[in-house]
Parts: sequence; structure tokens; C-alpha cells
Amino acid sequence: MIKDYPNQQFIGGGEESFGYMVGDSVRDKDAVAATLLICELAAQAKAKGSSVYKELLKHYVDFGFYKEYLVSLTKKGIEGLSEINQMMIDMRTNPMAEINGERVIMVEDYKTSVAKNLLTGEEETMVMPKSDVLIYYTADGSKIAARPSGTEPKIKFYISVNTELDAVENFSEVETELDSKIKNILLDLKTN
Repeated sequence: MIKDYPNQQFIGGGEESFGYMVGDSVRDKDAVAATLLICELAAQAKAKGSSVYKELLKHYVDFGFYKEYLVSLTKKGIEGLSEINQMMIDMRTNPMAEINGERVIMVEDYKTSVAKNLLTGEEETMVMPKSDVLIYYTADGSKIAARPSGTEPKIKFYISVNTELDAVENFSEVETELDSKIKNILLDLKTN
């Protein structure tokens, strides 16, 4: 991304396994820079009489409360690989119309480079490297990605849900709401 968009400033990037890259000085995940960054954030928060946690809650109020969850299903042997491949084929050829009671509005298929709007039927070509990844977007802003692992006999589902948080005091109640969304998505995906 840094090479592909040289006119844009790269601030940071991360991945699901918690790797994080700060800036573009070191072109790989760098735990030292990420640790220094969180220490700086903690020092600034402390100087204001706050904490990283309290500042995070304020950001949830300002920008929305996002919660993510990863499910990794192991399917061993040649039969497992076949089952994983069939799961991806089924999700491509017969996309779910609804997840957690919310209409699926968009499906991005990184293997075919096609983003399909399920409301209008319009298709758009995505300019991204090809990969065996599907991403479903629902009307309420939830996002569900599916991909087989490249190194293990697993299929992974990445779930992202969000909602508004009107006040820090309502954090626990809203977190319970998001946990419920995740639980219902898992039921719909039949990951148990």
C-alpha cells in the first residue's frame, strides 16, 4: 500500500494476528515501535488525569463503538480441505441474504475481484490483489469476512459489529448488545 500510494501519508497498519506497523520507517510489523506508541499514549492520558481505557471509551462516544471477533474452524485432512473449499464455493454461489436479521447489502469477492451490491444488482470491479476472501456487509454496518488459512487446515471468519455509544456510562449495556449481535451472527454462520 505504501508503494502503491506514494502521494498518501501512511500512518499505521495492522493485521488480525495483532501485528502492527507504525509509520513507514520499518516496513514490517514492529513490536518495539507499537510498544513505544502505546507508552506515549498512556503518558499523555496520565498527564491529563485520564487513562488509555478512559480515552478509548471517549473515542467510542465520538466515533462509534466497534467490536471484532474471530472464529477459526479447524478441518483436518483431505476431507477437511474439501469441506473448507466447499464452504467458500457455497458462500460465493449462494450468498446469504440476511445475517442476524439484517439484510446483506454488499458482497466483495477478492478471488473474482467483484463487489456486488445485492440491493441493486450492480457489480463493480475491485482493484486489489486476488485472494480467497469474501466479505459480507449488512444494512446495520456489520461486516463478516471469510477466508481459508493459507498455512493451516482452517477457515476463519472475522466479524465486525458496531453501534453508537451515546455516553461512557452506557458502555457495559452497549457492549452486551454488540456481544449479542456477534452471538447471533455466529449462529447464522453455523460455526458451532
